[in-house]
Amino acid sequence: MNTFARIRTIKLWPFVGVIAALVFTLFLIMPATSQEPVVVQPGAPGQPTKTLPASTRAQLPAIAPKDVEFMQGMIMHHAQAVEMVALMDGRVESKELRLLGARISHSQSEEMKFMQRWLEARGQPTSLPMKGMAGMDMPGMDMGGMDMSHHHMLMPGMLTPKQMEALKNAKGAEFDRLFLTGMIQHHTGALTMVKDLYNTAGAGQDAELFTFTTDVDSGQRAEIKIMQTMLGQKP
Repeated sequence: MNTFARIRTIKLWPFVGVIAALVFTLFLIMPATSQEPVVVQPGAPGQPTKTLPASTRAQLPAIAPKDVEFMQGMIMHHAQAVEMVALMDGRVESKELRLLGARISHSQSEEMKFMQRWLEARGQPTSLPMKGMAGMDMPGMDMGGMDMSHHHMLMPGMLTPKQMEALKNAKGAEFDRLFLTGMIQHHTGALTMVKDLYNTAGAGQDAELFTFTTDVDSGQRAEIKIMQTMLGQKP
């Protein structure tokens, strides 16, 4: 390159930087082109995918009648466990049992809220139909504040009215013993309910339901072992 060419290049170089800066600035201030999101539905094996309208919304998967029945029944089941823990005030003797009871009450109360939300999201009532009451169903009744000890429909493992009455009338070591045996019975019934759910064809396919029942099964098995150990320490 001769001397003239080098001088010309040196003089033009600052303008290259200015041009680049102008291009960059224009790029920043230009309005972005709005594009609607693309919704793609995967096809079945061997089938092509489909492009759906942008207004497409996800739908919850179909549920089995047994799924609904299970959740409604488990709300009732949990409600009695919470009621049993509430009887501890002025009756329980063991501090360890009181702490366990508080944990059971909290976890099952939170699970009841989840089950109610699950049912409501699918347009289902949050309680089992009240059969045998002049042919009238009461699907919207909230079971959270209901006294389950005198309810005519008992889920597996739920304490009978006679058992609940004995628990109410007990104090100290006798209350602790009845509570432990009763809650072990109660938890074992919950495991039976989970087993029955998955023994029903087509039931338990919902992902949220599967996760929930897995947690219930593992959590209540662990608490049964704790209570069995505590019961073995009682005279």
